[in-house]
Parts: sequence; C-alpha cells; structure tokens
Amino acid sequence: MPPSAALPPALRASLQARPGPAAVTEEAATLAPTLAEVFAVTAADAAVTGFVLARLTAQAAQEARGGASGGHPEPRPETRPEARPILWVQDRLSRREAGVPCLAGLGTTRLLLVEARQPRAALWAMEEGLGCGALAGVVGEIWGDPAVLDFTATKRLALRAEAQGVPAWLIRRAATPALSAARERWRVAALPAEADPDDLRAPGAPLWRAELFRARWRRPGAWVARPVSGGLVMEHGTDAGAAQTAAPQAARA
Repeated sequence: MPPSAALPPALRASLQARPGPAAVTEEAATLAPTLAEVFAVTAADAAVTGFVLARLTAQAAQEARGGASGGHPEPRPETRPEARPILWVQDRLSRREAGVPCLAGLGTTRLLLVEARQPRAALWAMEEGLGCGALAGVVGEIWGDPAVLDFTATKRLALRAEAQGVPAWLIRRAATPALSAARERWRVAALPAEADPDDLRAPGAPLWRAELFRARWRRPGAWVARPVSGGLVMEHGTDAGAAQTAAPQAARA
C-alpha cells in the first residue's frame, strides 16, 4: 500500500494542493504536516529541542523543493517556507525547568516565543497558531501529565495541523505516554557529540538517539540522528558511514 493510501483525506488534500507534483510520495507522507509528539528521556534534556527544530527544517526544505520542482513562480523571500517563523509555546513549568531555546544557535530560524501560565492556555495558543498559514510550524512544551492534555486535545491539534498544512510538535517532559492522537510518537535522548574536526578536545556536532515507538504511516524503529544543513541524517547504529539517507530525506528512515 502506498504511503498516501493511509493518509486522512484532509492531509492528502493539503499535500496535493501544495506547489509541486500532484502525487503524494513516501517522503512527502513522512514529512507531512501533522501532529507529532516527542518525549524527553531526561526531563531537562535539550536534545528534544534540537531534534524538533531539525525536523521542522527538513519539513520546510521538503516544501520548498516541491515548489521549485512544480514549475510555479518563485515565491517572495518572506513567504518561502524556510523564512516563516515558528510559534514556540511553553507552559510555566517547562520554561522554568528547561529554559527557552537558545536563540543564538538558531541561525536564520525565527521563533515567536509564548509563555502560558497553564497547560490549557498553552494548548489554546497552539491551536490558534495552527490556523495561521504564515507559520513554518507550531511547537508546544507541556510539563508532566496534565488532565487537560487528553486524547480529545491531541485530536484537535492533529486535525487542525492537517487541515491547515502547518506541522505541529508537542514536546513532553517528565511525562508518560498515554492515549494520544499524535501520528508519530518519539523518544529522544542525547548521545556523546561527534569530535570537532579542528579541536579534538571540543565537542562537535550533536548526536541524538531517536526512537519512533508509534507511527501511523510507517514502521517504528530507532536511529542515531544528527543535524545537518536542511534537516537531519538518520542512521542505524552509531557508525558515521551507516547513514541511510541524505539530509533532505532524513525522515524516510
């Protein structure tokens, strides 16, 4: 069965309405805008932040390639996927315990930071943001297992993301995986960084262990992920030569 066969109608229509080839490819299905949930193995670990940002970069690159290959006019610089800001919402505990993303290390990525006092307010801000097509994505950080974050809440986020074509990521810290409508569910932890080619005593590029333990449209598995320009490289094992895919196709693993 092709990946597009299992996609819900709203998501399939969103992909096919975008500039580029009409066929929904396996890569497009994997990087399709929907709701994904990622659990931090260690509550304050910043690995989940880097992993989500790299995945959003890969999604923006995939969308940009679709427009470039479809014979459509070149979009204005401010409307290109990679130029759109990311809405980043944190509840109070997430901001206090894990801090905010380090803006100095984001390069040209722009973040719109929102602090919500309660998880309910954070979910409301996420849902409102998913209705804005001017965003490259919406990320929400929720601490623990609040009662308001139930199956219905995640279903609303997933349907809104798929209908509007805006990817959504839900970062869970100090949480346990309960019933959820997220189309992908990950566990991410930091690994020892690669060696710096110019200074063996300094840390190089980060490495993350990424376990996909639930997925709607592909088989679960575990990879070693590292960020590169344009997204992620996902490798089975820890050997640098074992990469399965190039950066723009990282999520196909």
